[in-house]
Amino acid sequence: MRIAMLAVMAALMAMPDAAQAQEFPFGLEVTLDVPQMAGARRRPTIEVGDNGEAKLDLWCKTGRGQFSVAGDTVIFMPGQLTADVCTPQLAQADDALLANLANVANWKRQGDTVLLIGQSTLRFHVNTN
Repeated sequence: MRIAMLAVMAALMAMPDAAQAQEFPFGLEVTLDVPQMAGARRRPTIEVGDNGEAKLDLWCKTGRGQFSVAGDTVIFMPGQLTADVCTPQLAQADDALLANLANVANWKRQGDTVLLIGQSTLRFHVNTN
């Protein structure tokens, strides 16, 4: 009986916590779920700190921002950004992404997928490596 109880406890501890799977990705890095753009070296990623501070690596711009989260409501405020040498197309894609982030009002998490919902929905994947 005792061995069976220990086996059940071990199995429960190994299961992912449902509440944790639904939390905003503080302390994690997320990558925008989009195809790679021609001429880009990376896909946009956001590293979200424990207090909502954000490190942005977009198509060619990098910088900082801040997320404020209350329940399913989220506000993103971009900070100072710098641009690497990039094409006008990539710079325009960065500007559009920043505008979409600034218009985000809600968020939702489904496992390793984070949706930032505003005038359009931005789909990010939590980086698990």
